Amino acid sequence: MKPEDGVPVWHVAAGLAVCSAAVASGAFDGVHTEVGYEYYAEPTVPGLPAVVAMPANCLVNVAYVLLGWYWLSLAGRQRGRARYLQEVFALMALAYGPVQWLRLWTQAHRAAVLDQWLTLLIFAWAAVWCHFLEHGWRPGTFLALEAASLASYGLALLHPQGFELALGGHIVAVVWKVFRAQRRLGDATSAGIVALGMVSCLGFVGLKLWDLELARWPLFRRLTGHFWSKICDVSQFHCAFLFCVRLGSLQLFTNQRMGAAGGGDGGT
Repeated sequence: MKPEDGVPVWHVAAGLAVCSAAVASGAFDGVHTEVGYEYYAEPTVPGLPAVVAMPANCLVNVAYVLLGWYWLSLAGRQRGRARYLQEVFALMALAYGPVQWLRLWTQAHRAAVLDQWLTLLIFAWAAVWCHFLEHGWRPGTFLALEAASLASYGLALLHPQGFELALGGHIVAVVWKVFRAQRRLGDATSAGIVALGMVSCLGFVGLKLWDLELARWPLFRRLTGHFWSKICDVSQFHCAFLFCVRLGSLQLFTNQRMGAAGGGDGGT
């Protein structure tokens, strides 16, 4: 399993390196982040090393790696530019799990900043893929979207809730692009995927926000709101893959059918 020409690997690695270097420079040391075990409902387990001090919250990040590996292994079924888009998205998932785990392990401010920043870029790539399905290959537009996503993290320097504002804007943008693509290209199956993705997105946001409050209930004492938020995040990530791949297949089928009809007309 090798990404086509290695280009997606280099692009994702370069993006991660740029973000890591910017964070390491201290440029975002003024950003507000929640660092410390007191921000998590899951209790630490005495005797366990810091890398798995909160076992459920830490180990759930393996799911991102498995998700990325799964979709990367299927990318060879895609044709042309769609393969590149899928590989980049899968590689983002592969990288995101370890970054989140690093944040939980170290409880370091800069690891938290990198985690937040990559979250925005992943949402932006979902919007890029939907834009491709609607309008075709437009690298200048894709670059502009990712650059805008990168720059939007600057809001976190301007206000304590700047990251939340940027994330909310990204979610709204993705939902808008998904609904546009669904209306133009989708079917009943893709509509079901959209519905599941919306529910997962709500769970991703709500369960994380109410992590500490939910811990009052026995159901959320060990497997806490944060843990289930990550399960929902993996689910919405998976739905994004399913949706874009489904619409790509429908689009290809429609184009082939139109081409066959055109060829038939030309022969009569």
